[in-house]
Amino acid sequence: MAIRALFLLTLVGLFLVEPAFGQRGDMDIKEWLTGKVEFINKLEDKLKEAERWRNDAEALEARLNATVDELARQKAEVEKLNKENEGLQTRLNATEKEIDELKKKSGKGAPQIAFSASLAHFGEIYRGPCSDKTLIFKRVFSNTGNGYDENTGIFTAPVNGLYYFSFSTYGYNTHVMGAILMKNSIRQISTYDSPTADGSDSSSNSVVLRLAAGDNVYMELWDAGRVFDNLNGHTTFSGFLVFPM
Repeated sequence: MAIRALFLLTLVGLFLVEPAFGQRGDMDIKEWLTGKVEFINKLEDKLKEAERWRNDAEALEARLNATVDELARQKAEVEKLNKENEGLQTRLNATEKEIDELKKKSGKGAPQIAFSASLAHFGEIYRGPCSDKTLIFKRVFSNTGNGYDENTGIFTAPVNGLYYFSFSTYGYNTHVMGAILMKNSIRQISTYDSPTADGSDSSSNSVVLRLAAGDNVYMELWDAGRVFDNLNGHTTFSGFLVFPM
């Protein structure tokens, strides 16, 4: 309305200074005023339109500012997620490294060591009583890693680790039946059955031992003991590496 008043004052001024204004007829003055009023109305419409544009521009600027703030927030969130992802990746790499180490210590990555043998590689055999009480298992079923020596009956640990051993013995009632598993000349576990009225006896045992590379494990008879074997594999000796250490 202030703009409209300004224009009305301007119109009055123009009316007062219009040359020979007083000499015009009433019709001329009316037409002139009508034209000025129309001109002012058009100016007011344009001003209103300009005001709408300004309001629209301010609203757009507000939306742009909100968008910029949202983008800044999202950027900060992405940076946070990237840092978290880096931490997860670091832990994942550490876990994968641990898994690789475990694979090296067990499974395909670990030394493959295992053997199994029985006393008789042909016919029938009675072993004992004798002064050399070490049992030599001649019929070798497997010897992966070549830790077992079929000439001496001794298993020598190729690497440090935990090893599993098992053995079985069979004999008749005329003698003590059984054997002792030895580690570096020290008794570990055994089977034993004294002479009885029954016809025959059999027994078995097993153990997990911690061995250093070069340690020896083998089987010995008891004093005055005897065992029997044939191709049925009654008296046996087996072992394998559980995992290296």
